[in-house]
Amino acid sequence: MTGIVEELSPRAFLERWPEERRDEVQLLDVRETQELALASLPRAAHISMQQIPARLDELDATRPIVVMCHSGQRSRYVAAFLLANRFEQVFNLTGGIDAWSTQIDPSVPRY
Repeated sequence: MTGIVEELSPRAFLERWPEERRDEVQLLDVRETQELALASLPRAAHISMQQIPARLDELDATRPIVVMCHSGQRSRYVAAFLLANRFEQVFNLTGGIDAWSTQIDPSVPRY
């Protein structure tokens, strides 16, 4: 384990896990609850950044995890934390939900 967080753009995420293969990956949204009310992605699990250490057992260490936040900063920290805590297939969604809105789905509100 190198501990280096691999970046994954929204487009690369969709290429790697198209809709019919989406169950193979865990999409983890680490934003705060009030941010979810502004914009969210279906099928994303929500555990806020501060709750991650206490809720690690809710994540499946055998499946890939793509961590996302608003812009990709908080999620990068969480991804590094997961790599240091027995998770091996961890990716950061580059640009977060904001990039998802601009690159993939403009119906997802920007804030």
